[in-house]
Amino acid sequence: MGLETKPLSTLHEKASYDVADFPVPTGREEEWRFTPLARLKGLHDGTAAVTGGVVVDVEAAPEVRVETVARDDARLGRAYTPADRVSAQAYSSFEKATVVTVPKMTAASRPTVITLRGSGDGAAAYGHILVSVEPLAEAVLVLDHRGSAVYADNVEFDVAEGATLKVVSLQDWDDDAVHVSHHHARLGKDATFRSFVVTLGGDLVRLSPSVSYTAPGGDADLTGLYFVDAGQHLEHRLLVDHSVPNCRSNVTYKGALQGDEAHAVWIGDVIIRAEAEGTDTYELNRNLLLTDGARADSVPNLEILTGEVAGAGHASASGRLDDEHIFYLQARGIPFDEARRLVIHGFFAQLLEKIQLPELRERVLSAVEAELAR
Repeated sequence: MGLETKPLSTLHEKASYDVADFPVPTGREEEWRFTPLARLKGLHDGTAAVTGGVVVDVEAAPEVRVETVARDDARLGRAYTPADRVSAQAYSSFEKATVVTVPKMTAASRPTVITLRGSGDGAAAYGHILVSVEPLAEAVLVLDHRGSAVYADNVEFDVAEGATLKVVSLQDWDDDAVHVSHHHARLGKDATFRSFVVTLGGDLVRLSPSVSYTAPGGDADLTGLYFVDAGQHLEHRLLVDHSVPNCRSNVTYKGALQGDEAHAVWIGDVIIRAEAEGTDTYELNRNLLLTDGARADSVPNLEILTGEVAGAGHASASGRLDDEHIFYLQARGIPFDEARRLVIHGFFAQLLEKIQLPELRERVLSAVEAELAR
């Protein structure tokens, strides 16, 4: 399959399965300028030898079918074409893929949990996951990343007509991990997709969630929570491509940062093409800077090529803890550290309510508590 060029002035102009179609990044490109390439350990330039291991373990709902397939399986790559060099490298380098299928008109009775655990040997590994939700089916999926790894992968979510998929992706890597991942959801007619990304661990994590629509009525909600510590680089690059009429998207990402050289990057790209009349979209990013030395880069981009939209907007803000909120609590006898904790809880509370799995919500809340105690 050759190089596809998209006729839009966006950061996503190319798509190809071939690594050679993407030049090696130098850091001067718009899509790579925030990423510290030297810390990618060769994932971006082909020098990362495939000698490492990431173990994939699936605990599936009884109604769900799970397969491990070879890279020549015809179902792979149909929902997503790689849009940058690391994604193409991952696609051309994985040996086995995990395919999860939710049969037509089936409602899974419990979440399917995919645990990806790094072996900690410092060598690179590549992976691929396809989640296919057939017409009128419903499922909840958890992606749980743990351990130490240098890892690049692509995850395809193919959500068919009238189907519903809810995904929680937890990046809870060890402190030395490097992870570059693309999550792409392709929505059919009247399909519903809910994504909740939680990024806490790793030395460098660059996650690129994206959504495309194949028919009217698609509804996507992308939520993210991240907590960045000293020296960490956590980067989220989102793309919602509205190419058909009467679809909806909503993006809400919030992060907190503390410590010297804690760095968060959020890029939110929404494209409303000329044929996508009746689109309703909004994106929001908020960053809470808890200490000096932390840095947040937040760049919302909204490209509208039609005047017939139901709604379109974006907002972005980064700032410090509100002294008035802290003072209000302290004036009522609450110590500073506890007041600070309560304000940060309030900052994340609305997002945490969206995690409908109580044990996972508690795990994320405990992880945030542990970060605040550092």
